[in-house]
Amino acid sequence: MPVFSLPSPYGIGTLGKAARDFIDFLKASKQRWWQMLPVGPTSYGDSPYQSFSSFAGNPYFIDPDMLAEDGLLTAEEIAACDFGGDPCKVDYGKLYENRFALLEKAFERGWERDREEVERFCGENSGWLADYTLYTAVKKHFGEAPWLEWPDEDIRLHRPEAIARYRELLEKDVRFYTYLQFLFYRQWNLLRSYAKENGVGIIGDIPIYVPLDSADVWAAPEFFQLDEDNLPVEVAGVPPDYFNEDGQLWGNPLYDYERMAQDGYGWWIRRVGGAEKLYDVIRIDHFRGFESYYAVPYGAETARDGRWVKGPGISLVGVLRDWFRNLRFIAEDLGYPSEEVHQLLADSGFPGMRLLEFAFDGTEGNTFLPHLHINNCVCYIGTHDNPPVLGWKETAEPEELEMARKYLGLSDEEGFAAGFLRAGFSSVADLFVAQMQDYLELGSEGRINEPGTLGGNWTWRTTAEVFTEELALRIAALTELYGRSKENG
Repeated sequence: MPVFSLPSPYGIGTLGKAARDFIDFLKASKQRWWQMLPVGPTSYGDSPYQSFSSFAGNPYFIDPDMLAEDGLLTAEEIAACDFGGDPCKVDYGKLYENRFALLEKAFERGWERDREEVERFCGENSGWLADYTLYTAVKKHFGEAPWLEWPDEDIRLHRPEAIARYRELLEKDVRFYTYLQFLFYRQWNLLRSYAKENGVGIIGDIPIYVPLDSADVWAAPEFFQLDEDNLPVEVAGVPPDYFNEDGQLWGNPLYDYERMAQDGYGWWIRRVGGAEKLYDVIRIDHFRGFESYYAVPYGAETARDGRWVKGPGISLVGVLRDWFRNLRFIAEDLGYPSEEVHQLLADSGFPGMRLLEFAFDGTEGNTFLPHLHINNCVCYIGTHDNPPVLGWKETAEPEELEMARKYLGLSDEEGFAAGFLRAGFSSVADLFVAQMQDYLELGSEGRINEPGTLGGNWTWRTTAEVFTEELALRIAALTELYGRSKENG
């Protein structure tokens, strides 16, 4: 359940009451984990996988009601703000136009009052906060242009004299963006504590790549495959397949793993350390990219002309596993499997993923089939990149549907979505995760993202009335029946 999908009168889900109510719902349902999408600030396209920072929180998630309770906003100021009119869809345009003006009022009232706490927060996050807030302020100063297009070469190339000059020039904006991160993390920490008190852990997501237009690349270009002008040599993508004849051209800069290895992968340790402040378990997106990654020439119009390049493998994965001994990982090992990827997963010890929507294509030995699941894996019906199972039902091949019906013993009386939920709960996988949309029996209208498309994604929201006591009891009954409740271990 993405944070942005939570109910709220403010155009997007927030870290306030609705998030705590959702934790209450999870507790009543005997669920122990809430898996969510990345919570960083989003950029063009609104994807949480294309964030301006690997460390920063999304200012849109700051809850206005909590700010009002803290004396930073008035009810009248909140009511006067246009957050968009559809309670079931995020209007990112409205949020961009109006949310920051509202938050600026909170900043003006709170900066001096909270100065001591903010200074402590800055000290605790010194490794990323100063670069991120300056990057964001300079970006605003240059009309939101990507940093590669900033007209001042010195600040574009992150030169120390320019850093000092712009920090002074844009001091108020730097303070504003600093305060927003302070507010986000203050609310986040309260929510995470509430979840812990109620026996709910948070599973978060680390995108394997960061965008070119991000504070991460601007502040540390030496860790990426860039030329002397800081332009990418090659960029990330995936090759053509059955679904997309041109492949997918993601456009993210590729890592210079040789340079990263020189200090023991410190960049990655810092990045995962930042995620550890947010999550109890981390799902590593596109895990197979650590074994080998697909590189496309910069400037190519499609991903057709890319090539596979050997990645760092266990030399990096092992460092992360051994450094973060109190943190658990899930490997998103989907897409272009190979024996080498399987071996890397085995060597890591991380659980991989088994998707029920991928189980019924007739492939011999398809390990997504429940009878081939193992304990050390996570069973999903589908992910945010797939439709809810009732949407899958409308688009799947007839042969897949027939096999699913026979294999799972699906019936109209039980219901198609309910049958898939039963299959997930009864899997021997240590963890089963379903999209909230499958419990709500939604179709394609509940889809979060359709890969390879731009626009209309990342907008699905729901309203508070769907989280009924009846639904919680039904989920709890399944959880107990299949031994997944806390009482049963």
